[in-house]
Amino acid sequence: MPELCCPALERGERVSATLPIRNRNRVVGTILGSELTRRHGAAGLPDDTIQLTFQGSAGQSFGAFVPRGITLTLEGDANDYVGKGLSGGRIVVYPPRGSTFVAQQNMIVGNVALYGATGGEAFFCGAAGERFAVRNSGASAVVESVGDHGCEYMTGGRIVIIGPTGRNFAAGMTGGVAYVLDDDRDFAKRCNKEMVQLHILEEPEDVERVKDLVFRHARLTGSTRAQRILVDWELMVPRFVCVVPNDYKRVIDAQRRMREAGMSAEEAEMAAFELNAQDASRVGGK
Repeated sequence: MPELCCPALERGERVSATLPIRNRNRVVGTILGSELTRRHGAAGLPDDTIQLTFQGSAGQSFGAFVPRGITLTLEGDANDYVGKGLSGGRIVVYPPRGSTFVAQQNMIVGNVALYGATGGEAFFCGAAGERFAVRNSGASAVVESVGDHGCEYMTGGRIVIIGPTGRNFAAGMTGGVAYVLDDDRDFAKRCNKEMVQLHILEEPEDVERVKDLVFRHARLTGSTRAQRILVDWELMVPRFVCVVPNDYKRVIDAQRRMREAGMSAEEAEMAAFELNAQDASRVGGK
């Protein structure tokens, strides 16, 4: 694969190709990502410089550690650890065109997708297995439903789930935000609220962020679920639940107050984190 993408790796030229894939093909994209990082550093290349579309069933760790500049699209399904350590790239997975099953009710990626992801984005048109986005620290993603222990130990990033979740959601979550579409009004029963707070989606910035991610999910995957949500957007907004870690919520509120006081976004961010560190130090000293 690095040979196919030489024009991009060596000269930054755009490359695109469509390739078959089977479940014996593991860690697809990882060697390519390593070559890109070795030549261009942590910044990678502009988004979508390399666009590879695969058709079939991918083996474990599809798109692991993929950096910025690489977009991997899979028409089919994938095993466990999709996007493990995702580092700025983009992963899109959707069912084969012409499929008649309901995507939200069928598994599209296996367990532990986006484990330890640090950046980039992913769009999954279907259900993900257990421990979705565990230890995610920076990636954004949209998925149509997840199994047990979603967003476990998450420390950063933005996750949008436009369907049901399994039990023990957000256990150990200390950063980032998850937005869950709670159609049945029973999400609170499945969420581990020891370290997080639940709020309705109402802040304009959050509303726009979620709408943009859902819109891009619909465009990139063809999700009929996302399309229906967008058509009835004003009615759907109140059904979203924001899952926000306690400490992170304090930082966000402090940033908002400081911006309202006239600070720039960057100044407010730095001041809020310093204030939170001071509060934590005082608590720890007692």
